[in-house]
Amino acid sequence: MVWHRSAHEFYLNSAAEKKYGITKAWFDKQSDSVKKQSDFANAHYWEQGAFGVMPLIASAIATPERLRAGLEFVRNYYHANGVTLGSEPGGLASKKLQDAQNAVLSDPSSPFRFYFIVDGKSVTGAFKDEQVIAESEKFLSWGQGMTAYLPKQVKLFADGAIFSQAMQVRDGYKDGHKGEWMMDPDFFARTMKVYWEAGYQLHVHVNGDAGLDMVLDQLELNMRRHPRADHRTVIIHFAVSMPDQVARIKRLGAIVSGNPYYPVALADNYRGNGLDPARADNLVRMGDVERAGISFSYHSDMPMAPGQPLLLMWAGVNRVTNDGNVRGPEQRVSRLGALKAVTLDAAYSLQQEKDVGSIVPGKLANFTILAENPLTSDPLKIKDIAVWGTVHEGRVLPVKKVEAIKAPVSTAEMRATSALSADSELTRIASERLVELIAHKHEH
Repeated sequence: MVWHRSAHEFYLNSAAEKKYGITKAWFDKQSDSVKKQSDFANAHYWEQGAFGVMPLIASAIATPERLRAGLEFVRNYYHANGVTLGSEPGGLASKKLQDAQNAVLSDPSSPFRFYFIVDGKSVTGAFKDEQVIAESEKFLSWGQGMTAYLPKQVKLFADGAIFSQAMQVRDGYKDGHKGEWMMDPDFFARTMKVYWEAGYQLHVHVNGDAGLDMVLDQLELNMRRHPRADHRTVIIHFAVSMPDQVARIKRLGAIVSGNPYYPVALADNYRGNGLDPARADNLVRMGDVERAGISFSYHSDMPMAPGQPLLLMWAGVNRVTNDGNVRGPEQRVSRLGALKAVTLDAAYSLQQEKDVGSIVPGKLANFTILAENPLTSDPLKIKDIAVWGTVHEGRVLPVKKVEAIKAPVSTAEMRATSALSADSELTRIASERLVELIAHKHEH
């Protein structure tokens, strides 16, 4: 079994097919959309085809032991990189999987809260329109402790993955291949209408400019039919876009959650493969978004990008590729904008800005303790700033040494996190002073 880098695609051999019951009889029962995004003869499944085959092969991907070890690694990894709140919009709708995640992430000792958002695709795919909201609300009971589902928020999916160039792009690809839809446009329209009219905040996965056209068309249609103030629809990923679409996002009142790592990983390759140089260089055009005054946040979509807020800031501020080239320099954002994208504007995208995202009276005492100020340090070294630890709801939580993280990591991952083991006398003194200040606050 081969799981594609995009995470939206699988290749199986005949032994896997036999073991997991992937037969012609099973395939013939699948929907037309699943069949169109599958090649049964060659055991290749992508996008909707991948979602179709996933229930059969899930036990191979994530045994209970592997899943728990992975979640424990993620918990330590996020904390080591200064994360105090995380969110997974639109994860697999599985109670057993949720219980497994709760077993690791919901404990009161967890260094962060982790929020989930309902996958609208799964709900509307299984229920009639009049049942959708009631079924969606059932997920609110699935979280516990440090995990929870966010109320009246939903994830939708437009086009396919950027890492396999399955996004829908205007004028097509240079090599003639075609993009894919994760939700067929008529199904997307039906789903968006149901949740929009129920007052839900929409988080929409979309990667290509043609995919974004479809999403913005539906957003405008729903705004005209049923106007809503501060709907805060989130455009997620935002890989390939055009300047006219930025203006339209602004006019329609949407916001953007971009993955600034795409240009770093993909711009050099894509400017000669599939896309033209102009579109590849301007992947994730956050400079235009910032200049337009649109609220924007960053996400890692780990493992599509490392779950490191400082690295995401560095990527957005510098746009330096893995080969050392600066691509789309006009799409670089300010350091303050990048900092807000992993703090206050990130909280805003989840409707959590009243509780977290900045250090002011009345909010939860959540913040990250850094060795340097990313707003005044060398921009090219933002990703290398050491994280001493975090304060989470008043608890002072120093980062463990990297060596203490009990999970297999590659040499590259060790290099990427090696700076986190710094424990200088300065940070020790600062941490002791911080404890004193928090203790003083509790006493008064």
